[in-house]
Amino acid sequence: MSKHETGAFILRVILGVIFFVHGLDKFQAGIGNTVGFFDSMGIPGFLAYFVATIELVGGIAMILGIGTKVVAYLFSIIMLGAIFTVKLSAGFLDGYEFDLALLGMSIYVALSNNTALSLDKAMFSSNQDSNEKAS
Repeated sequence: MSKHETGAFILRVILGVIFFVHGLDKFQAGIGNTVGFFDSMGIPGFLAYFVATIELVGGIAMILGIGTKVVAYLFSIIMLGAIFTVKLSAGFLDGYEFDLALLGMSIYVALSNNTALSLDKAMFSSNQDSNEKAS
């Protein structure tokens, strides 16, 4: 595994852990609190369920390397929503800098073709190898 692949793998896992923990926290702290927060910001409260689920399940998928491009695009949408609806008015420092970093990480993973140590690679390379041998 090259240095680039190693770095991309570490980035993917850290991104997954961060989103997983944030999603888990939304459920453990009471999803109703998150629904209320969304409502107070003028965001439909039911979206809290989608965001928390994407963070929780998407975090696990990102760590394992399953559907990373799709998950990364969903994370990007969540981060753009957080920045423009909540964090932008707080400014860069102690505002949206962390969300911007997560957005950048998500975009990198979405655009990257790196599947080092991922279940996607394990599943699809086995199928591709089988198809090539059958030809």
